[in-house]
Amino acid sequence: MSGHDHPDRGHRHDHGPGGHDHGGHDHGGHGHGGHGHAGHSHHAVANAGNARAIGIAALLTGGFMLVEIAGGLVAGSLTLLADAGHMATDFAALAMAWLAFRVARRPADGTRTYGFDRLSVMAAFINGIALFVVAGWIVIEAGRRIATPQPVEGGVVLVVASLGLLVNLASFWVLSRGDRNNLNVRAAVLHVLSDLLGSVGAIVAGLVILATAWTPIDPLLSVLVSVLILRHAWGVVRDSGHILLEGTPPGFDAGAIARDLAAAVPAVREVRHLHAWSISEERPVVTLEALLVAGADPEQSRRQVKARLADRFGFDHATVEVISAEAGDAHAQGELPRRACAPI
Repeated sequence: MSGHDHPDRGHRHDHGPGGHDHGGHDHGGHGHGGHGHAGHSHHAVANAGNARAIGIAALLTGGFMLVEIAGGLVAGSLTLLADAGHMATDFAALAMAWLAFRVARRPADGTRTYGFDRLSVMAAFINGIALFVVAGWIVIEAGRRIATPQPVEGGVVLVVASLGLLVNLASFWVLSRGDRNNLNVRAAVLHVLSDLLGSVGAIVAGLVILATAWTPIDPLLSVLVSVLILRHAWGVVRDSGHILLEGTPPGFDAGAIARDLAAAVPAVREVRHLHAWSISEERPVVTLEALLVAGADPEQSRRQVKARLADRFGFDHATVEVISAEAGDAHAQGELPRRACAPI
């Protein structure tokens, strides 16, 4: 916001251009653009579908994890055991992602005025970090296996890995029907995709061992799979971490937005104190202060600014403070204390 004190005033909630105001909550120049009811409904339906897809993938992953543990122990295969350990982590991650979607349905309250959407971003961040931990363990164990080769039952590896591939393909298909723009779904897809790659690696290892009896292929392929996993996991950690650190939405350019508003809204002389962040990847938020030209109507000007922010830049939730030209000029000349510049 602007960083200065304002007299106490109530809240007017404008639901987009042409929306409705909740009467009895006027707070002069401080307007909040909310999400439209249709947007809330679409978001809730999308998250319900995402939660269902992740829940099914969690059950498939957790069930087959037990089969892979048994197969890895019988075959003496690091690739199978690594993939089983990976699936155990993935099961926990998918269960946490499912829980995050469930909790995110809860409405905002007095202490969490933005609701619980950020919880799914936190889950995505933790899931991404978990992938790094699992990959590190696989690489360390692979180094030990290469230094001291151990016998591997190629036939058992091949059978278990083939079944795992079918399970992972089913999970991937279920998750692909979810919202791939959602960070939590992206993290879940990466977990299942990494399991799928692990199954492919184990199949190749089983075939090579059966054909040549060369067991080092097992740990070598496990390292290759880990590298592929880390490449994608970094993107999830980077994007979710950016949101958790209140980074700007993708493509945000404060200068370009300020110039656009000054050019597109005749009543706006200057835009100041423009800040933007994201509650989740679907909920960007912006706040700004607009200095008006002489004689401009504050309420109409605020509505025009918010309409432009929504239509041109996709900000459905905007807090816009408007300051009259007289108050702005007086403050610039040092004639009034800062709190006298409270918007009208």
